[in-house]
Amino acid sequence: MVATENSKAVRDLEYDLLALLKNKCEAVQIYNTYIQDAQNTDSDACVELFKKLQEQELNQASEVRQHLQEVMQKGKM
Repeated sequence: MVATENSKAVRDLEYDLLALLKNKCEAVQIYNTYIQDAQNTDSDACVELFKKLQEQELNQASEVRQHLQEVMQKGKM
């Protein structure tokens, strides 16, 4: 049987958004390591940079999550 758009368990767009959300969440976690490394070397400027970048990743993950929810409910944006 050939899979059609309607018969797929997860549509391509849903998969893309899920993959992106996963990557964003992993990035948020790895920034904790970067922040700790910067703290260990007393590099306040780097700590602040990593925290700022981590916050941006969190905001982007939240936005991706909202899009994913809508796509899963409606099938598109």
